Amino acid sequence: MSKIVSQLKSTLIQSDSHGLLSGCSILLEVETEEQTELLNRACFGRPIVTAQKDKQWFQLGMEEAFYLYYNLKCLKILGEGKCTKNEDELWNYMKSKRETFPDFLKAYTHLRTRNWVVRSGSQYGVDFIAYRHHPALVHSEYAVLVLSEGQGNANGRLRVWSDFQCTLRLCGSVAKTLLVLRIDRNSVGEDSPSCLESYSVEERTITRWSPEQSREDKTIASSQLL
Repeated sequence: MSKIVSQLKSTLIQSDSHGLLSGCSILLEVETEEQTELLNRACFGRPIVTAQKDKQWFQLGMEEAFYLYYNLKCLKILGEGKCTKNEDELWNYMKSKRETFPDFLKAYTHLRTRNWVVRSGSQYGVDFIAYRHHPALVHSEYAVLVLSEGQGNANGRLRVWSDFQCTLRLCGSVAKTLLVLRIDRNSVGEDSPSCLESYSVEERTITRWSPEQSREDKTIASSQLL
């Protein structure tokens, strides 16, 4: 996957690609068929249908767009009047759209830099879903929830046991493991994207305890000892 992302980065830089801010999304006009293929293979954004049949557009989420802009430095983003947003302007815009954007971006970057394919998890009631390989080849392995440490859990999930039970039951029904990423800001603010370097991520996988499975495992272990 890292090789494909590198190829995408190269072609976006060569074409001086620009994304257009549109609410909580960024619209990217694709210049070539190669870019379309690489965006699909690298799993950034989703193609959308427009009235412009001679042009292909992709819709990027805020984390995807900022990752391309800030981490890979291969995408410029335009605001109103098609003026290029600088780093601080874009950062503040995205924070204004979602209070927990810095934590979500840290989680997204954490997974992406480890070569996981990261997609929106809204259809499963989670923040992201993570794949080891392209979604066309494998099912997503993890359903990801992002929690903010030390902020009273600003995103308000998994506060009581019933939250755990409901989330785990849902993950089990779609054959996914729940991966909780706790973002600790370590008393660092959110004034600029560089603050993310001081944030830490704690990974925890959570599964349902099955009495039947536990008894079976214990029986197998005992028989092996005999």
